Amino acid sequence: MPPDTDVAPDARRALLERWLRHDLGLAASDIAPASADASFRRYFRVRDGVQSLIVMDAPPEREDVGAFVRVAAALGALGLTVPAVLAADRERGFLLLTDLGSTHYLAALRNGGDVEQLYREATDALLVIQARGGSAAAALAPYDAAELDREVRLFPDWFLARHLEIVPGSAERDLFARCSARCAAAALEQPQVFVHRDYHSRNLMRLATGSPGILDFQDAVQGALTYDLASLFKDCYIVWPRARVLGWVRDYRRRALAAGIAVAADEADFIRWFDLVGLQRHLKVLGIFARLWYRDGKNGYLRDLPAVLDYVLATAAEYGEFAELGAFLKAAVVPGFAAAQARALGR
Repeated sequence: MPPDTDVAPDARRALLERWLRHDLGLAASDIAPASADASFRRYFRVRDGVQSLIVMDAPPEREDVGAFVRVAAALGALGLTVPAVLAADRERGFLLLTDLGSTHYLAALRNGGDVEQLYREATDALLVIQARGGSAAAALAPYDAAELDREVRLFPDWFLARHLEIVPGSAERDLFARCSARCAAAALEQPQVFVHRDYHSRNLMRLATGSPGILDFQDAVQGALTYDLASLFKDCYIVWPRARVLGWVRDYRRRALAAGIAVAADEADFIRWFDLVGLQRHLKVLGIFARLWYRDGKNGYLRDLPAVLDYVLATAAEYGEFAELGAFLKAAVVPGFAAAQARALGR
């Protein structure tokens, strides 16, 4: 099935190159794609002589580069490594940034990097954000029940209806609403802290400094303590055994308490918080990854759907209050999932 959008001629790249050369006076002899993400933003690596820089292209009708600038300043003030903003054209949606390299955590982990060291560095940085980022968090929008529920609604609309061609009825919609409310309640009873929102292996860069480079933070909100932890340890792009994940979560809780974060939950409740915000996130992601293909023409994320669905199934099996969701998934989703994947991927 083709995507819903047509690809327009790339006039923005010509505008971007003119901004670099004429407005900023960069030689910019070598401009090449650096990465694209799950939004409308694109990134290019620019070489100005021997210096390597990154330029962000964020169409202003779709993205707000001002949010990136503000959050970068807030995280940088905490001593964390983020791209520095060297120049900005907010009206046209361009930013010139320092280059944090090309080795994502995902590549490092897949290529034999020291797993424990990398995750220790990532959690060290996360503890700094949560323990010392209170004033920065206060300036962010709340990750409230309405927003959490809006995200879960992407699951029936895009994953079920579009990807699997299953049209949920009123009973199923009621079920998803109840599940969403339970997840939101778990999120809102936690300490509300600075939440990166996509703190995972594709947005962390391996650096020689012993601290990760942090990317893609412009959608930060004030929300649940365990949200970024779930993004990191229940990563949609790389999966770890449950026992190992729980060991990391328990260690993080101990370290959070030592850092002065008012966790206010025993170990079992903390793990439940972690699992339920992870469930909310993964229901959302099933919808987002499907939407990226059917609306935006990006099919690369479809290959990560099986891991995300497995997370949802595992959490539904772990907690009795989600048994009805698990039964629905096993009866209605699992039997047709492989065929839907093959259809969308053209196999």
